[in-house]
Amino acid sequence: MSRPLPAAGANVRLCKGAYSEPATIAYPKKADVDASYRRLLEVFFRPESLAAGARVAVATHDEKLIVWTRLQAEVRRIPASAFEFQMLYGIRRDLQQRLAAQGFAVRVYVPFGTYWYPYLTRRLAERPANLFFIARSMVQG
Repeated sequence: MSRPLPAAGANVRLCKGAYSEPATIAYPKKADVDASYRRLLEVFFRPESLAAGARVAVATHDEKLIVWTRLQAEVRRIPASAFEFQMLYGIRRDLQQRLAAQGFAVRVYVPFGTYWYPYLTRRLAERPANLFFIARSMVQG
């Protein structure tokens, strides 16, 4: 009999992407996406998940979810070594640096190779709001 990933001590990247998918396979509303993300993260922050060695990568640029994650870790007395934050290179560098300075592990992803440009254009085409997000991030640092 298989065990759920957290109880099996799995390392999981919980990614809050910006993909545009049909409502039949993804939550169309941001509030629903955020609520689902928090529910999934709570599973990895359960004592039995932590005791099994589960580790979660919190992959999002959403500062509200990052603040929520930090608060949950503090309230539940979860060490920073039990999770890490992951973000894309060049997006919210200020936040990346602030989290790292506060003792959190921050992994920064860099699209590279021959497919970096198709990756970027696909992300922008499937959700044009990403262009505004990138521009805002560049201004914020």
